Amino acid sequence: MDENTIKKFQKTVWDFYKLNKRSFPWRNTKNPYHILVSEIMLQQTQTSRVIVFYERWIKRFPDFKSLAGAKFSEIYPYWQGLGYNRRAQNLQKTSQKVVREYKGKLPQDISTLVQFYGIGPYTSRAIAIFSWNLPIACIETNIRRVFIHEFFFNRRSLGEGGSKQELVTDQEILKLAELALDKKNPREWHWALMDYGSHLRSTLSLSKGGNPNKRHKNYSVQSKFEGSLRQIRGAALRILSDEATNSKTLLERIKKATNQDAIRIKKVLVTLEKEGLIIHKNKVYSLN
Repeated sequence: MDENTIKKFQKTVWDFYKLNKRSFPWRNTKNPYHILVSEIMLQQTQTSRVIVFYERWIKRFPDFKSLAGAKFSEIYPYWQGLGYNRRAQNLQKTSQKVVREYKGKLPQDISTLVQFYGIGPYTSRAIAIFSWNLPIACIETNIRRVFIHEFFFNRRSLGEGGSKQELVTDQEILKLAELALDKKNPREWHWALMDYGSHLRSTLSLSKGGNPNKRHKNYSVQSKFEGSLRQIRGAALRILSDEATNSKTLLERIKKATNQDAIRIKKVLVTLEKEGLIIHKNKVYSLN
């Protein structure tokens, strides 16, 4: 991109944001712990669903120390219904590491952050940007949509008759994102990109071209919840959050709730026990 193209693109994004910026509770804080919680909750979950869970969580577990010392049975009720329950466990493991190794303060270095539980390349960068306003670029689904829509409109998805060689990669997008980055205000610049991308999702879904992210190399449709192992995991934790249950009763209740067979259910229970989310003792299951 030349300088004029960059300025034109930035103006498009900023102009949209000034009139349409969204409001979320995690945008009203620079607390690294609060930012971390929001980013983990937002993984594979719509923002509208996260708000209530985020506010309840922060009220109950306001800092790394309070979360690090809690049992999973105390944590789960504040995550129940949000899905992908392993994220709650990753949050606690990260909190424990922060308290144990970093005196309760999350490190700012991205290469260090990415080594924490549940924190990948995007989340490490997002934490650094939204907590400390560091001038770096990051890519998530809405930001990806913006750049593909604005700069890769000639690329075709596989469904449009395109080839794998035509699909857009994050490496290509990141180069443009770094050139377009507003280094004076990276925090709000990324909010603007996200808000513009969310707008494109709703407007472009109605157009002939559809979702620009279909042109991305790693585009995939989320697997169905019904009939999945995730459904069994959710049912097991939900039942055990009410009370400890003997093996036979738990198996029957999960079968009734999910309509799945005993072999798959037992496999999930073994996994949940290995992960430390549940305990199996004297033929009775309970949350850890």
